[in-house]
Amino acid sequence: MKIRGLILAFLLTLGLPSFGQQEPSTPTVSQDNLSAASNASETSVPDLTPGPDGKLSQEQMRQLLRVVADKDMENDKRQRDYTYIDREVQNKLDGKGQTKSTEVKTYEVLAIYGEPVQRLIEKDDKPLDAHEAAKEEEKIQKIIDKRKNESDEDRRKREEKQVKEREDGRKFVREIADAYDFKLVGTEEVGGRPAWVIDGEPRPGFEPHMKESKFLSKFHGRVWIDKSDLQLAKMDIEAIDTVSVGWVLARIHKGTRVMLEQTRVNDEVWLPRHLTFKVDARVALFKGYNLDGDQEYRDYRKFRTSAKIVGMGEVKNQP
Repeated sequence: MKIRGLILAFLLTLGLPSFGQQEPSTPTVSQDNLSAASNASETSVPDLTPGPDGKLSQEQMRQLLRVVADKDMENDKRQRDYTYIDREVQNKLDGKGQTKSTEVKTYEVLAIYGEPVQRLIEKDDKPLDAHEAAKEEEKIQKIIDKRKNESDEDRRKREEKQVKEREDGRKFVREIADAYDFKLVGTEEVGGRPAWVIDGEPRPGFEPHMKESKFLSKFHGRVWIDKSDLQLAKMDIEAIDTVSVGWVLARIHKGTRVMLEQTRVNDEVWLPRHLTFKVDARVALFKGYNLDGDQEYRDYRKFRTSAKIVGMGEVKNQP
């Protein structure tokens, strides 16, 4: 998923789709207990029988959202088996919020050695010229060659880094459990499927344990959880205060917003369908970013992981 630039990358890597919940009065839990609870939730589904009032209790919501968090991480592994088309529209805005210019780029996202790689195929809905297309193929071929010629040591380091990133992501999800108060709003249909609607608001007094978690109090949001698969079907995240990243090298302003909708594919995986965003930010106190846009994802195809990748031409022809 690409809205490049600092802002959306920052928002999406925060991990907000994996909302967890914990009641404010719940005592602090040790990291060992959190890991044990995480492993247990991967194989167990909480009791979701509504109470006499027809609603889920706070404890049921807590368990539900932690299961959703684990399922989201499992789903991420299956996403890597798919190639797809990503069409991105980005509008640059003036001070009054009017569009100054529009840029449209379409990418083919390939699965190369288990990792997604973008290949630009269109600009403003027109195919690339021969020179630009050749540059894109050269870029992809370099990635293929690098992976083919990777040493055992480099592969080990890369895999260890990936494991660490996944574990950090899991820890971050557990931080979210302390950072927010959650409320079950009701039930709506997303893509023709019933989903729980849950709001999350920053919890007063939250003390982060990870450096990334200090930004959580600056955002609130709403998620839609598919009732059958317990997967994230939709999310809407908004900055409610200015966020300073680094030594004031970048600022994300109040009102920056990201909305994502996902869809079920091949009865096995949830994949992005549509994403919209509005970004108001400034980098290094000089360059401002005031833009909005959307991304549409289509033509999902499962990549044959057993296929042999030997060159760009063969990559493009793989189902």
